[in-house]
Amino acid sequence: MSSLRSVAYIAPSFGFPHVTTQIHTKQHLRVAVVHANFREPAYARDVVPFRTLLPAGRQYALTWAVEDSWGGMTSAMLHRSRAFVRLGRRPVSVLTFDPDPDYPARETRLRADGRLVEGMSLLNLWDWLREHPLPGGSLALDKHPFTPLAELPEAAGETFAERRRGDAVLSRVRRSSSGEVLQTDHFRVDGSLLLSERRDVAERGALGGKSVVLCDHDGRPVRSWGRIAHLYRAWLDALTRRHPSFLVVDSKTVARWVLEYRRVHAVTVHVVHASHLAGLERPHGTLRESRRAVFENLSAFDAVAVLTPRQRDDIVALLGPQDNLEVVPNSRDLPAAPRLTGRAPGAGVMLASLTARKRVQHAVEAITGLRARGVDVALDIWGEGEEREQLAALADDGVRLRGHAPDAAARLEEASFLLSTSTSEGFPLVLVEALAAGCIPIAYDVPYGPADIIDDGVNGFLVPAGDVSALADAVARLVAMPEDERGRMRAAAVKSARRFTDASVTREWGRVMRRARRRKLRHPDR
Repeated sequence: MSSLRSVAYIAPSFGFPHVTTQIHTKQHLRVAVVHANFREPAYARDVVPFRTLLPAGRQYALTWAVEDSWGGMTSAMLHRSRAFVRLGRRPVSVLTFDPDPDYPARETRLRADGRLVEGMSLLNLWDWLREHPLPGGSLALDKHPFTPLAELPEAAGETFAERRRGDAVLSRVRRSSSGEVLQTDHFRVDGSLLLSERRDVAERGALGGKSVVLCDHDGRPVRSWGRIAHLYRAWLDALTRRHPSFLVVDSKTVARWVLEYRRVHAVTVHVVHASHLAGLERPHGTLRESRRAVFENLSAFDAVAVLTPRQRDDIVALLGPQDNLEVVPNSRDLPAAPRLTGRAPGAGVMLASLTARKRVQHAVEAITGLRARGVDVALDIWGEGEEREQLAALADDGVRLRGHAPDAAARLEEASFLLSTSTSEGFPLVLVEALAAGCIPIAYDVPYGPADIIDDGVNGFLVPAGDVSALADAVARLVAMPEDERGRMRAAAVKSARRFTDASVTREWGRVMRRARRRKLRHPDR
């Protein structure tokens, strides 16, 4: 029987002390974390491994919005957060900044379908401000005029819109005749003014000059800023309260202002989910304008995580060495033992939004062309988007538009192959999901991801980007294979997916965060 003894342990997180109680074995201890207003989920108070996968500190995932019909970035962020909770033994707060009034109901839906689990919280800036005062700061109405919509005279050509939650108006928006947002007033549920943000201070009706004024519950101004980003950073200060924290930023919109958030207690990590280049030329292509502000200031983050080695190498080739550049792929839960034989060889599937970037039309043309040649193939397309009507006009009886389904990935275990025809990617998780399910991925070789995931001819097929004929030929090649050869390829696919398990990727995240923390300590003002 092992003896019990009390110990004192200094957690490796900015030197902040954590107090332990008793060691039950050499490998396990129970930790009581001294954090004001910090509540661990029940499992975190149980006996856990001595060295958890993630470093000590509060975990935050920052994104602009979590919508009902989200894309790959949001899916990856939520999945990573669940892995941090389950394997890293760290609670995660998902922070959003958009003014959508539906977050309480959305959180209920996310918990019902398992996207949010115990240990994860979903915090929206505006809902938080409705319930909490924002400490500190100053009020300067001479610099930041306070002109709420209720006191602003009418002007010709301007239009107004409201966002409601039930009967409560949560925000009113003033737009110019050309549709530009000139002012947004936010309200509490009881109708009191929460905040007024104006963007046409210099000249009414024309963007220029900004004023952001926060009000108390009586609608009186208490704090003001000249930029909305200053409010966002004040919220982060209120949440972290100088406790050791890790802020993982997934949204490129949020990253543009987080790069100026420099606090000694907060480690900032930006995850780049898509190509930084416009077009297919690499590595010395044109930097996307939406990425320019961040990529010209990568050193402002304690770590920048890209999803593939090829993207890391291209960034270095374009911008020079970056000591904070890391590679961490997205991860996925892997099915235990997918069926590798007995699938209809020509049963294809595609999981993609019906948008121009996904080029679903190419997949439809490839499959309908094969069917016209007498090849026994079919394609089920799961997803929605603005190109649905156009695709429906191209489809025949063998191409079915199934619409959006939260569990669409489950179809991979039944399908023979998956098609991916995007113009660009960051790290297409659907390819990993296909591998893990024994569904052979056939993908355009675009930056980035497919060539880092697929070993051409071994666990899938890479096709020259935009070549519909080559795409059709790859499908025909797979369908014509003997069953045992297809089975070997499916087995290779399942085996190769093991690189992307939650455990291995969460472990790598722990290494990245520890290195980022050391950079923070070496360069606290960076």
